[in-house]
Amino acid sequence: MKSLFRTKSIESILEGAHKNSLKKTLGALDLVLLGIGCTIGTGIFVLTGVAAAEHAGPAISISYFLAGLVCMFAGLAYTELAAMVPVAGSAYTYSYAVLGELVAWLVACGLVLEYTVAASTVAAGWSGYLVGILKQGGIFLPEYLTKVPSEGGVVNLPAVLIAFFVGALLVRGTKESVIVNRVLVGLKLGVIFLFLLIAAPEIKMENYAEFFPFGIHGVVVGAATIFFAYLGFDAVATTAEECKNPKRDLPIGIIGSLAVCTVIYIAVSLVLTGIVNFSTLSNPEPMARALRENGSNIGSALVGTGAVAGMVTVLLVMMYGQSRIFFAMSRDGLIPASFSKLHKKFSTPYISCIIVTIAVMLISGFTPIRTMGQMSSLGTLFAFCVVAIGVLVLRVKRPELKRTFKCPAVFFVAPMAIISCGYLIYTLLLETGKPFFIWFAIGLVVYFSYGRRKSPLNKK
Repeated sequence: MKSLFRTKSIESILEGAHKNSLKKTLGALDLVLLGIGCTIGTGIFVLTGVAAAEHAGPAISISYFLAGLVCMFAGLAYTELAAMVPVAGSAYTYSYAVLGELVAWLVACGLVLEYTVAASTVAAGWSGYLVGILKQGGIFLPEYLTKVPSEGGVVNLPAVLIAFFVGALLVRGTKESVIVNRVLVGLKLGVIFLFLLIAAPEIKMENYAEFFPFGIHGVVVGAATIFFAYLGFDAVATTAEECKNPKRDLPIGIIGSLAVCTVIYIAVSLVLTGIVNFSTLSNPEPMARALRENGSNIGSALVGTGAVAGMVTVLLVMMYGQSRIFFAMSRDGLIPASFSKLHKKFSTPYISCIIVTIAVMLISGFTPIRTMGQMSSLGTLFAFCVVAIGVLVLRVKRPELKRTFKCPAVFFVAPMAIISCGYLIYTLLLETGKPFFIWFAIGLVVYFSYGRRKSPLNKK
């Protein structure tokens, strides 16, 4: 039992990263934009409508506030560890240093749900908006090429193609990916402010009459369902090894992007549920369709175009984050060494990028978007819980460690993160518990049959 919770010291993790490190190309502004690029996407353009229609109604704005509050607790804990251990791997690496190898492996299983499955959700959402724009232009794609088998189609081909494009970009290099992200984030924010400008005057107060149609429970389920929309700050933590000045830039990137995105989510959800009845929002392009129903076809086309461009940035950062987690696990010896092999020309972990790309193509091409969103939220919440526990444990076990960023009121903030994330996990498990436990069972089989035996700590 003791061997299951063996840890790697923080010093050895930093030393290992120094020997096989990624190129440092990112500054504070890049991190904030990466966080916004990853956070503002399918959550705002697609799942806001779905969660409002099925769970919370107009109170989806309160769901976003609750999710943002939980994220702020978790984000403060994340920032302390990210600044202290600025290497690739995010929650997986922190767990390995503090709570042990088995816990780190389980966190990695959660992170696969958080990034790979969430990226697949984004690819499917991107496809929905693209199909809507093409229809407005008189171009109708065959339904069997835009729907997954459970919806009567064969494959969601646009989702598969966009995943392939982003994967190719990531293999090419971080610097090139960041340039694309800057341009698309600017476009995306412009489109969101345009939506608010066009839609705000069209708000009808009668749409708020039934503000809590599903009760308080619906608000909580809505918060849990859309929670993965906030995982942008976690993705910022995966860039630690490629930061020019991680001890300064990581806190700015994590807290800054989280604050900006929470304000945007609340504003958009309030306006969206104010211009149409919430019951009509369960569709792949709720923002664009809501504007069309209010007679703004030009605004609808612009929002749709911005959503198509903007969701590419989310997909890019999520697939980027997953490839870096595989890179860190491979460097630790828990998965094959090929995952941490760097491309001779581009200096990227190209095999990890290729494998993540193939996984996203398959999941987005053949799985319904609702199932993907809930599974991703579960993985995200699990990782946040473990990180908050890790911060508390490290404060008690190693108080002498130098902390360039200290989580304020840690013995209040961290427990609040654990309790709130735990409650949201419980709420979601009641909805989609079975596939979550099946996934973790598969993860444990892989760990005991391969990862545990290959671990360098096992050899020692």
